[in-house]
Amino acid sequence: MNPQIVVVGSLNLDFVIRVPRFPSAGETIGGSDLRMIPGGKGANQAAAASRMAARVAMVGRVGRDRFGDTLIQELQDIGVETEYIGRDEATSTGIALITVDTAGQNKIVVVPGANARLEAAHVDAAESCLASAQILIAQLESPMATVEHAFEVASRHRLITMLNAAPAKPLSPDLLEKVDYLVVNETECQMLSGLEVVDPRSACEAARRLLIQGTRAVVVTLGAKGALLVDERGVVGFEAPPVPVVDTTAAGDAFIGGFAVPLLDDSDPRHALPYAICAGSLAVTKVGAQSSLPSAPEVRAMHESTPLTPLNIGS
Repeated sequence: MNPQIVVVGSLNLDFVIRVPRFPSAGETIGGSDLRMIPGGKGANQAAAASRMAARVAMVGRVGRDRFGDTLIQELQDIGVETEYIGRDEATSTGIALITVDTAGQNKIVVVPGANARLEAAHVDAAESCLASAQILIAQLESPMATVEHAFEVASRHRLITMLNAAPAKPLSPDLLEKVDYLVVNETECQMLSGLEVVDPRSACEAARRLLIQGTRAVVVTLGAKGALLVDERGVVGFEAPPVPVVDTTAAGDAFIGGFAVPLLDDSDPRHALPYAICAGSLAVTKVGAQSSLPSAPEVRAMHESTPLTPLNIGS
C-alpha cells in the first residue's frame, strides 16, 4: 500500500463505563455497562481516515501483550497499514478509562504505557512511508520530542501537516511554523491562547492569537455548536447538525479524519470543514471510539443532504 496519510500517535485500549452521572470526589457509584474498545487519539484518527476511504499508515507503539495484539488487528481489519507500529518489550500497551454519562459526555484518564516510548528513531524508520504520503497527522499523547521530529521529517518532504493539540501542552514556535492546520477544541484553544473561550466569537479571537504564532490555519471544534477555521483569508464556521448524542468520545477524532480526507483532493480547507463537521456529528450517535467512526458513504450522505448553517461569529 502507498499511504496517502501517515498518523504518528497513540494507541490505547479503552475501558468504557456507562454511568448515570459522574461521581463526586470520594464517591462510589454503580456503572451499567463495561466495554473494552480499541482507541487512542492516533489510532482513532488513523481509523477515521481509513473508514473514509483514504490509504493510511500508523506509526506508534504498543506492548507485547494481548491488548497490543487487539489494537493492531483492529487497525488491520479497518485497512490501516500497521508495519510501523512497534512492540515494546519493557512496558504494556496504553489504556484509557472512559466514563460516559447519560447525556453522552465523557471523562477520560489515560495510562500511556508504550505510547510514552515512541521515539524519533521510530519515526525515522517510517521515513520512506512519510516521503511518499501527502498528509501527516499527529497529536500530543506521544512524547513532544517525537512529535517535533515527525514534523521536521514531514516538512522536509513537503507534506501537509495537521496537529491535534490534545492534550494541550505548550508548543514551541519552531513546531508551530511546521504546522499547516492546528486543530483544537474549546478547552485546548483557551489553554494555548491564554484567552477565555466561551462562544464562537471568543474562540475566533483565541484562534487569531494562535495564528500569529506561526501556524498556517487554526481549526477550533465547538462540540454541538459546530466548528470554525481561521487563516490569513479570514474566518469561516458552521453549526453542527442536530443529532441524537450517545457518546462523544471519538467525535474529535472523526472530525480530524473528516478534515484530512478532503484535503487529499482539494487544497481548500473551507471545503473540508463542513465534511469534517458531518463526520464528527455522526460519530456521537454511536457508542465507543473506533466502533463509532462513520464510513465515507455515511459522511457523504449527510454532507450532501444536510446544509450547514453558518456560525454567528459576530464582528
